[in-house]
Amino acid sequence: MAYQKLQVGLGINVIPSATINIPNVAGPTQGKTVTSVSGLKLVDSGGGFTDNLLGSIVYNTTNNTIATVVAVDSSTQLSLSANIFTVSGNAYVIYGDDNPGCVLYVGGAGDLHVLTSSDSDITFTGVLAGSFIPVQVKRVFNDSTASNILALW
Repeated sequence: MAYQKLQVGLGINVIPSATINIPNVAGPTQGKTVTSVSGLKLVDSGGGFTDNLLGSIVYNTTNNTIATVVAVDSSTQLSLSANIFTVSGNAYVIYGDDNPGCVLYVGGAGDLHVLTSSDSDITFTGVLAGSFIPVQVKRVFNDSTASNILALW
């Protein structure tokens, strides 16, 4: 009997969002820590930010929040779509683009609301803890009750 074998090379913790896709961890990235706090801004005195970051996905890896870059204000400051940095010293990673589709591992049981790679909006009801979802997914919506979700490539 034939079966699908999952061989993972890359992975990331998923931060669910109503509007932002899971980032492409194989694409360009940069990250450090925030040096000061200013509203909907990412401020890093050593940032070296350039215009090509517009639209990039920002993960606050300290508190697991997500936003996109809406403007590059300077080489040390970015404007974000959400206020994800409320204290200085938070670590961040900026991902250059979103992913074309990944499979998911669900660590905590619940319902899983996703956007597939073909832009189908579907909900997996009653996903068990420890389950793999072998569907190409671009986004996990923040109304999902499943938890501890990993995106895998």
